Amino acid sequence: MKNEKRIRYAAIAAILLLGIYWSAVSAIGGAAGQAYPNAGFLATAQWLKSHQADASLVIVDVRMDKYFEGKLIPGAIRMPWQQFQYDDVAGNMGGLFVGIVRAQQLLGEHGIARNDTVVLYDSVKRDGGATSSYLFWVLDLLGHKHMKVLERGIDGWIDAGGETVAAPREAEAVLYQAPSGEINLRKWVKADYLLPRLGDPYYQILDVRSRAEYLGEAPNTGLDGTVLKLGHIPTATNIDYTLNWTTPDIKALKPYAALEKLSSGLDPGRAVITYCHSARRGSFGYFVLRLMGFEDVMLYEPSWMEWGNKRYYFPVETAENILAGDVLPGTSPSPAALDPLGKTNRKGGAAPKPGGDRSSKSGYVSCGG
Repeated sequence: MKNEKRIRYAAIAAILLLGIYWSAVSAIGGAAGQAYPNAGFLATAQWLKSHQADASLVIVDVRMDKYFEGKLIPGAIRMPWQQFQYDDVAGNMGGLFVGIVRAQQLLGEHGIARNDTVVLYDSVKRDGGATSSYLFWVLDLLGHKHMKVLERGIDGWIDAGGETVAAPREAEAVLYQAPSGEINLRKWVKADYLLPRLGDPYYQILDVRSRAEYLGEAPNTGLDGTVLKLGHIPTATNIDYTLNWTTPDIKALKPYAALEKLSSGLDPGRAVITYCHSARRGSFGYFVLRLMGFEDVMLYEPSWMEWGNKRYYFPVETAENILAGDVLPGTSPSPAALDPLGKTNRKGGAAPKPGGDRSSKSGYVSCGG
């Protein structure tokens, strides 16, 4: 009887140890090849090939006319992404979102219905996904339920052996109407919303321009070509949008583990507001964060065109803010653990001071005007 109990206990212990072993192996394997938390936002060429005949699928080529090379994915419609932007000549700002009403009109005019699965693509050789991502943001803002960005766009499709055609599909216009309760205006940030939240630990501001632009070493220009203020939004950290690619030539998105490491310190339990010069790159940063499982992501759509405009008295700084800690998706700390700047360390930037502006040692410069 005692021997039977010993055997039983030994068997139970062995099963428990085996379970622990397989859990550890699975964890290691998952860390190495873990899928993006919102992998449904990304379509591969193989996925698209197997779903081309779906009745509710709409494939959208978003390339601008001047960059359109006459090769389309079979069944794709043409809807150049810049139809969703306009220039404000009086305000010296280019590339502003056309708004909720006009965006829905454009979608309907191109035959896109509310319940369609929309697959967006551009040319990664030129745009790197940073134009299809702008329309992804528009659809996300409207609360559209089913949309994807094609991995590596038309280039990835061709590399995977996909056929191309010379003419787009002509779509019949439909009514696109998003229920008001499903439109998430929070995703469309403007300066009057952002300004009073500077320093609020819940809001993390992410500048996805180049490091030189961020530090004020490389200027951005307004619609008329005049140089805008140098620097970045106070408290903003910087992750150049090109760092999300595997290589500058291939421009495929890095695996989840690499993106996770790149954004280490950004807390997915808090809001992230992305911006760039005119929202194109900012929308790509927005898409990557959504793909990674961040939920409360916003795009400051007027971006530096507005904030850096010398007509407005918005504060800027040239000091570098560096993300601290190892916060990763799924490991959000409690709000009490955050410091007033949202876990950032501030280092003085090497950027030159704008002429006529007075900078403090912290890197702040005057609001300008």
